Amino acid sequence: MSPQAAREGAAVTVLEAARRLREAVRDYPARAPAGRVAYILLPLEYAWELHAAYCRRFAPPGHRVEAVLLGMNPGPWGMGQTGVPFGSPDMVRDFLGLRGRVRQPARMHPRRPVLGLDCPRNEVSGQRLWGAVRDCFGTPEAFFARFYVANYCPLLLLAASGANLTPERAGRALLADCLAAADLHLERVLRALAPRTVIGVGRWAAARARAVVERAGLGMRTGMLLHPSPASPQANRGWRELALAQLRALGHPWPAPASSR
Repeated sequence: MSPQAAREGAAVTVLEAARRLREAVRDYPARAPAGRVAYILLPLEYAWELHAAYCRRFAPPGHRVEAVLLGMNPGPWGMGQTGVPFGSPDMVRDFLGLRGRVRQPARMHPRRPVLGLDCPRNEVSGQRLWGAVRDCFGTPEAFFARFYVANYCPLLLLAASGANLTPERAGRALLADCLAAADLHLERVLRALAPRTVIGVGRWAAARARAVVERAGLGMRTGMLLHPSPASPQANRGWRELALAQLRALGHPWPAPASSR
């Protein structure tokens, strides 16, 4: 057996970690509404083809990256459509170049249809993050040679109104099983990719990353990046420039955007 084959046989790959996470939380969409949460969707189930394509193309076994950027949970117009972290349909289709079938969830909010790559609405957070990657690196391959983007909580959480709920607002009681599975998934991803730094996108993701790294004794640095959400006044004042400054401070500078060269 070649050294590469041995590594692949012994290591927990990112794709296998995602499969295990999917199985661990598979019953959540059928659970009764609780608190503010009226709908729970699992993109790892209905958009698995696209998620698997993302993992296979950008996180092959044995691939070591400089840093992992960690998102919080799917949004209704991003990963909730495509199964890709921060996966605004336009960016997944036109920049990342991914294709895959997205099935209809068994139960979804009537005002938040799942249309996959054909969804006419795009996600601002995903456009900002992947747009910055495009502007700074030019190609996905140049970016993924140094970095990887992962997601922590796999569930899309919606209120009866259709409002997107963060895991913080959903309540720990409802998500206890999910958070335990998400911690284990993140540990597996980090062991597979062995980054120097884990960078949470937003305070909540950064806190979850720090807790997993410390509990698992992974010996990696952790840091935080401003979340690109349009709900953040700070992000709306120029997220890309702020994020690039934070990355430089963390010791992971990106190339200058093409527009400023």
